[in-house]
Amino acid sequence: MFRFFESRIDPFAAPPEDTPPATVIGFIRSQLAPYRRWLPWVALTGLLAALIETALIFYSGRLIDLMAASGPNAFWADHWGETLLVLGFVLLVRPAVVGLNHLLLEQTLSSNLQEQIRWRAHRHLLRQSVGFFQTEFAGRLSARVMQMGPAVQDNVHMSFEALWYSLTYVLGAAVILSQIDIRLAVPLMLWVVGYVAFVRFVAARVGVASERWAQARSRTAGRIVDAYSNIETVKLFSGAAQEETYALTALRRLRLRFQKFLRMMTALAFGLNAINGVLIVIVVGPAVWLWTHGNVSLGEVAAAAALTIRLNGMSSWILWVTVRLFENGGMIREGLQSIAAPVEIADAPGAVALPRRGAEIRIENLSHHYGKDMGGLTDITLTIPEGQRVGLVGPSGAGKSTLVKLLMRFHEIEQGRILINGHPINTVTQNSLRQRIGMVSQDTSLLHRSVRENILYGRAETTEAEMIRAAKQARAHEFIMQLQDHEGRRGYDTQVGERGVTLSGGQRQRIAIARVILKNAPILILDEATSALDSAVEAEVQEALQNVMTGKTVIAIAHRLSTIARMDRIIVLDKGRIVGDGTHEALLRAGGLYSDLWLRQSGATLEAQ
Repeated sequence: MFRFFESRIDPFAAPPEDTPPATVIGFIRSQLAPYRRWLPWVALTGLLAALIETALIFYSGRLIDLMAASGPNAFWADHWGETLLVLGFVLLVRPAVVGLNHLLLEQTLSSNLQEQIRWRAHRHLLRQSVGFFQTEFAGRLSARVMQMGPAVQDNVHMSFEALWYSLTYVLGAAVILSQIDIRLAVPLMLWVVGYVAFVRFVAARVGVASERWAQARSRTAGRIVDAYSNIETVKLFSGAAQEETYALTALRRLRLRFQKFLRMMTALAFGLNAINGVLIVIVVGPAVWLWTHGNVSLGEVAAAAALTIRLNGMSSWILWVTVRLFENGGMIREGLQSIAAPVEIADAPGAVALPRRGAEIRIENLSHHYGKDMGGLTDITLTIPEGQRVGLVGPSGAGKSTLVKLLMRFHEIEQGRILINGHPINTVTQNSLRQRIGMVSQDTSLLHRSVRENILYGRAETTEAEMIRAAKQARAHEFIMQLQDHEGRRGYDTQVGERGVTLSGGQRQRIAIARVILKNAPILILDEATSALDSAVEAEVQEALQNVMTGKTVIAIAHRLSTIARMDRIIVLDKGRIVGDGTHEALLRAGGLYSDLWLRQSGATLEAQ
């Protein structure tokens, strides 16, 4: 039975590609779209459950009157049919209605909604550009993804379980009191108006305080995760005290926000008790007065008192639920700053997959300055024929990495265009573009998974033998077979730690090279691909890379010019412009920046020798 109700919704079905709504209500409505056929049933069963409870309280008053009128000896004989009917209702109908309401609310709705939201939020963030993640704390993003699901699920659950149920109960109580005497219903409705005004006044302010508390909490989490993620730098520079101060500043701000939130909650408790006292006085008092004048029966007074006391307790529940709704609303609103951020670099409408055949790269009048007046690239025009191996050299800040990032479409081009095999890269899908490009960078990061999973990231649909062959080509197989993690997993099953922290820089780079060998993309980018290797291993890997480069269009960035001297062509960049283009020998003969760099490095090598 549980599984039947749980399986009514698939929370991991492919969601719409649109950016999520940026408002709390809009976001919740969009997340509830798959549940539309079930929400009316949740509302209906909740309505019936509240009406049943109200009716039972009313019947308790009638029962008192029946007992008083019949006496102990005649009660059962006079009212056995009615009594059995009520007992059957209590034992059969009430559990069935309440049980069905809980199955729909808990199993169909709550068990799926939370993970659906997390999945959709994570999926949306994965579509964001690299630049988006460079301006956000990873810890804060993950905290927002994880907290959004429970916050929305909690609000939806409480809206049905508490607010809808309570509204039905209040209306039912008003109807019953009207049946007893209209003079009892009027004070109740006046109290409800005052109570709603009080709740709205308080809850809105609690929502603001909650949002500020959530922002401080996310900021604090981001600072703490930042320290953990860069623990080697912290240790290297004896930065523990500095990190303590950095985190302590955020923790103090978080404590202050939390204290302000709790002050409101305490003031709220005082106000609530005063309002609840008023409810008892204005309903039970008149009921007793009416009884003393013979206008209502003792059972009706008891029913009015029971309804009032139940409402008294329920009012506390409703208020705290409303506060929680606003608290969660603040948390959701804070999370939407990331979760609902528009995708900075999206596929164009009608974008097609980049054909695998052909790997000519053409760059036309390319300028990109990251929205600034200087830096980046200026008026770059360049054609790299298919299969040509090109070295990209120049001083730091010359624009080499910028050119590669624009080719990968990590940023939108400000001016000009890049074409691959005649296709402008902004007209093809990003996935197909990056599937056609293999890259090994100098800052190699591995996923916190096994060695096998990291290598297979290049091409998941491959055999074990092909994976091992790629590792051997990258000169990685031998050291991989000697690895063992703290849980005893060995070889390719070894977990490499966050960002590959358990491995040396050279080991990480060789695994990255194995991954790109396995990917076998027609375009290969090597950004200081062997910078972390010692001389002996570098020579072996360079030899392996020469074989991998065969038939591919290659762009290799290197500061050590000896590693790219054998390239078909070398492009020299300086201050964002092309200042040299030719073979190694031609550039040496021409003089200029490349010749100066070569002589400087050659001289340093000779001096060292």
